[in-house]
Amino acid sequence: MIARLAGRIVAIEDGRCIVDVHGVGYLVQASSRTLAALPAAPEEAVLLIETHVREDAILLFGFADAAERDFFRLLTTVQGVGAKLALAVLSALAPRDLVAAITAGDKAALARAPGVGARLAARLALELREKIGAVATGGGFVPTPPAASAEPASDPARDALSALLNLGYRRAEAEPVIARVAARLGDGAALSEVLRDSLKELARP
Repeated sequence: MIARLAGRIVAIEDGRCIVDVHGVGYLVQASSRTLAALPAAPEEAVLLIETHVREDAILLFGFADAAERDFFRLLTTVQGVGAKLALAVLSALAPRDLVAAITAGDKAALARAPGVGARLAARLALELREKIGAVATGGGFVPTPPAASAEPASDPARDALSALLNLGYRRAEAEPVIARVAARLGDGAALSEVLRDSLKELARP
């Protein structure tokens, strides 16, 4: 399975690009966000790759960073969301906006992606709300989780801070917001609650 490509950009087209690796041109589908981050041909670039093997084709999906790849994996676990629709969602919503929409249950924001109707937006918000924390905190996403084992107790405030830093917020702006939210919600608050309310505060002008 191909997991990474490093080569020369030959062309960037609508929804895809061609990467030349030692004379072999790979057709890679990608979000508009990843395509915009690529250098112009014929510059060198590196893409993380998710390979999908079908009976009639081998499809490559490329990502500028690990966070977008992990969100792609997460989105495709939802019934009715294939690879192309996952890329459409990632084109419409940056990772931090996707996390904010899912944790807040903002179905209207999710429905901005082409092909995502009201029902699918509701399913995304419902099914991914508890899973989104693992991706946002940088833990990645494993489609088939391993058997449960004893782990240290989690700290929602600490995990929420990690998530916000991974989403591009500065520590100086995130820490005081999380402290206020955690104090207001109390000790029993879940990560999704702390993250949701913190994102709401950070979104205010």
